[in-house]
Amino acid sequence: MRPLRVAPVLLLAALVSFAAAASAQLQLVPDDDPDLARGWAAYQASDTKAAFGHFLRAAERNERVAQFNLAVMLIGGDGVAADPARGLVWLRRAADNGMARAQYSLAVLTEQGRLLPRSLADATGWYEKAARQGWREAQLAVATQYYLGRGVARDYATAAYWYERAAEQGDTGAAYILASMYEHGDGVSKDDAKALRWYVESSAGGEPAARIKAEEVAARLRR
Repeated sequence: MRPLRVAPVLLLAALVSFAAAASAQLQLVPDDDPDLARGWAAYQASDTKAAFGHFLRAAERNERVAQFNLAVMLIGGDGVAADPARGLVWLRRAADNGMARAQYSLAVLTEQGRLLPRSLADATGWYEKAARQGWREAQLAVATQYYLGRGVARDYATAAYWYERAAEQGDTGAAYILASMYEHGDGVSKDDAKALRWYVESSAGGEPAARIKAEEVAARLRR
């Protein structure tokens, strides 16, 4: 495989930094389950004790959104005494029950070694589970893991697949890296037309370097 090029490497560094800065972004989410709906209403009314009780009842029925909400409250000490260890148990249950948001949050915590032992391999696994459910941030993250060989063997073809999924959902950084991969034939067949398409998409999303690259590729196609 070709060595990584300067522009994509710089952008990848920014993407990795963003993921670290964003952390797990643990926030409560509503749902239409009766206990969850009552819990959400209580939480919005700042009655966190009642909210916690409603969420706990739903969580014990294996309702995954309730399990996630309990995790948020316990990990952050949001209206209850902080208990990260107990919160992680509920977060893991929500992730095991297939909740993409929980899987992504668990991946970020694991990648950072925050509250959990750091493991790039485990993080990659959780990112991929969430990515397969269409969670855009997870698609970007798992693509970057494969692109850089972080917690998994470097695999440009798999990276390109996930960058394309994220780019299709409007991720500007993924579109730029995917365009570079098509331009240079890294993990995909070299294709200037596809490279141009994704550079244009990235430029439209606000990536300044993408406009310059789009002009270069367009000029080459006109020859």
